[in-house]
Amino acid sequence: MQKLRAFLLAGLLAAIPFMGFALPVHAVDIGSGLDDIGDQAELSDAELPEVIGTLIKVFLSILGIIFLILTLYAGFLWMTAAGNDDKIAQAKKIMVAVVVGAAIIFSAWAITKFVIGGLSDATGAGVDIE
Repeated sequence: MQKLRAFLLAGLLAAIPFMGFALPVHAVDIGSGLDDIGDQAELSDAELPEVIGTLIKVFLSILGIIFLILTLYAGFLWMTAAGNDDKIAQAKKIMVAVVVGAAIIFSAWAITKFVIGGLSDATGAGVDIE
């Protein structure tokens, strides 16, 4: 324990002369270079609501494609069932699930459009979802 105290005291005494000589830091202003880097990276100047709106549109487009594929699959399954009641029942199940899913997606879009439109009108933000 005595050795530890002596070591810490010696370290502190050795550091005392350097405590008063703090050198100034010559920082570079990087604010002006950020625009150039953004231009080189081809970043968008779009606002956050526009980006979110674009993402929602892309997501809804993907869901529409999935809806179309599942509807075609269920129709193909039904047409090739050749009177097999199990395949027809499976095709009906898929079609009902697709229609219910599409109704939920459309309802979510309508509610979102209503709420964001109301908030936009109340705050004067001018955001519109198509």
